[in-house]
Amino acid sequence: MSDIAAFDPERLFRILHKHKVRFVLIGALAARLHGFPRLTADADITPAEDRPNLERLANALKELDAKVYTESVPEGLPFDHSAAMLARARMWNLVTNAGRLDIAFAPSGTTGYDDLAAGAERFEAFGVRFLAASLDDIIRSKEAAGRPKDEDDVVLLRAIKRARK
Repeated sequence: MSDIAAFDPERLFRILHKHKVRFVLIGALAARLHGFPRLTADADITPAEDRPNLERLANALKELDAKVYTESVPEGLPFDHSAAMLARARMWNLVTNAGRLDIAFAPSGTTGYDDLAAGAERFEAFGVRFLAASLDDIIRSKEAAGRPKDEDDVVLLRAIKRARK
């Protein structure tokens, strides 16, 4: 049995906010904010890649006691929480004391933070304001990823988009 912390989005968002991390929420949690019915047990974010923001993200990850998640070691492997280390990979799958957190610097079909932030919508949860990817950008990314579960999700997301019109 692993010691993975239960997903606690309130703690996660509050710590990212406390450290002033600029990010766009993506993935299933962002889709849920647009009415997508599937529950998720993690958060996916695309952070801004400027050095000061990576430093703030590194500090937030230290506070969250982030570790690299792997299926063979689900409780996580220690890693250097520095901005330099974060910049060395385009994708990080992490486990934290607030649950799972995936960091994608350039999600499928996008060029990253600036691209997603341009169309993002502002949301507030747990007293924290943050950006979440637009429904169009979530669809664009899921189509580009092309995984079977993403293709199924796109059908529902397009239906949500049609219902909004």
